[in-house]
Amino acid sequence: MFENITARLSEIFKSLRRKGKLSKKDIENGLKDIRLALLEADVNYKVVKEFIARLEKSATGERVLKSFTPGETLLRVVFEELRDFLSSKEKIEIKTDGRPGVVMLIGLQGSGKTTTAVKVAHFLRKRGRKSLLVPCDLKRPAAAEQLKIMAEKGEFPFYEIKEETIEKIGLASVEYAKKEGLSPVILDTAGRLHIDDAMIEELVHLKKLLSPKEILLVLDSMTGQDAVNIGLEFQKKVDFDGIVLTKMDGDARGGAAFSLRYVTKRPIKLIGTGEKSDDLEFFHADRMASRILGMGDLSTLVERATEVIEKEEAEEAAKKFKEDRFTLEDFRKQIKILQKLGPLEKVVGMIPGMKSLSKVDVNGDAIKRIESIINSMTVFERNNPKIIDGSRRKRIAAGSGTTVSEVNRLLKDFEVMKRMMKQFSKGNIGFSPSSFPFPQK
Repeated sequence: MFENITARLSEIFKSLRRKGKLSKKDIENGLKDIRLALLEADVNYKVVKEFIARLEKSATGERVLKSFTPGETLLRVVFEELRDFLSSKEKIEIKTDGRPGVVMLIGLQGSGKTTTAVKVAHFLRKRGRKSLLVPCDLKRPAAAEQLKIMAEKGEFPFYEIKEETIEKIGLASVEYAKKEGLSPVILDTAGRLHIDDAMIEELVHLKKLLSPKEILLVLDSMTGQDAVNIGLEFQKKVDFDGIVLTKMDGDARGGAAFSLRYVTKRPIKLIGTGEKSDDLEFFHADRMASRILGMGDLSTLVERATEVIEKEEAEEAAKKFKEDRFTLEDFRKQIKILQKLGPLEKVVGMIPGMKSLSKVDVNGDAIKRIESIINSMTVFERNNPKIIDGSRRKRIAAGSGTTVSEVNRLLKDFEVMKRMMKQFSKGNIGFSPSSFPFPQK
C-alpha cells in the first residue's frame, strides 16, 4: 500500500535527517520534493497546492528551525498536517440504525461494489449485525448470481429477487428484512462504465424511496485523478455519506485517497485491503498518515492480532522473548500463528523500521520447507541457532532435501521474527506519538 510515495518520502526525510541543522532553504527544497512526490503519486494538483501551502506555514516556523533535531521535528509536522488533511473530524462508523437500516452502495461498474457488499456484511457481522444482501443490478448479466454465490459462501442472508424493477426490489427486500429480523439491508446497486442519466435516476429514486441511513460511494483506489471527477459527479447528483476505497493493497501511489477526502469533504470510511471477506477496515487518518510516511501502523496490527490469536499463545510468546528463550521450534509455531494475520509482508510493513527487512514467506509450501529444515536439526541446534555454522548448514540442507541458501534464508527469517515480536513483548504496541521514531514535544 502506497509503496511509491512512502519510498519517496522516506528518502526525502532520510536526506534531511543527515543535516545537523536545517536552513530555510533546506526546508524549502524539502517541501518542493514533497510536492513532487505527491504529484508523482497522482494526487490532484489543486490538492497538492493547498496541502503544501498549509505545510509551509507549519514547517518554516521556529518550531522546526530552532529544534535540536530539525529533521525529526519536520517529520512530525508533516505527519500532523497529513493526519489533519485526511481526517474528517468525526467518528468513523457505518450507520445501520433503523428497522431495518438501509446501506446503499453506489459507484461505477468494476469499482468492486459486489465484493464490498459482502465485505461490509462480514464487517458488520463481527459487530453483531445480521445483514441482508440485496442485488439491485438488473443491467449487468449474472450480477445477482454473483452476489448470491458470494453470499452463500459467506453464509449471509440473500434476497431472491422476484420483482421487475429496482424500486419494487428495494421495497420488498426491506419488508422481507423486517419479517426475518435482519438489519441492515445492503443494496448492491447497478454501475456503468461511466456516469449516465439512467443510472443516476435509478439511484435517486431508491434514495427517496428507502431513505438509506448510509450511502457509500465505492471507488477503485487505483483510479487516480479520475476518482476526483467521479466523486464530485456522484456527490452533485446523488450525494453520499462516505467513501469506500477498494484495492488499497495494490495501490502504490495513494493519489485517490489523498484527493477525494479534500475535494468532496466526505469521509473515507472504509478501505479494502485484499480479496478475502475480512479484508476490510475502517479508515483512520492518523494510521494512514503513519503508513504513508513509512512509520508503520501498530494499532491496526494489534486489532487484527486480538481477533485471531489466542491470549494464552500471545502471553507465552511474550514471556519467552522477555526471558530470551525464543527458539527455532517456537519460530515454527509463530509462523503458523502469524499466517492467521494475512501475508506477512503486510504484517512487517505495519511495524516501524521493519518494512525493508526480509520478507518471510509463509505460504503452504514454505511451511513444509521450514518444518523439513527444522526437523533436520538436532535438539541442541534448534535451541541454540547461533551455533549453526557452514558445515552444519550443509548437513541440515542435505537432510531436509533443501539447499544451503534455503537454510540461510530460514535462519535470517528467524532473526527477523525475533526482532518483530520483541516489539510486542515490550508492551508499547499502541498507536501513539511515543511509537514514532522522533522526539516528543
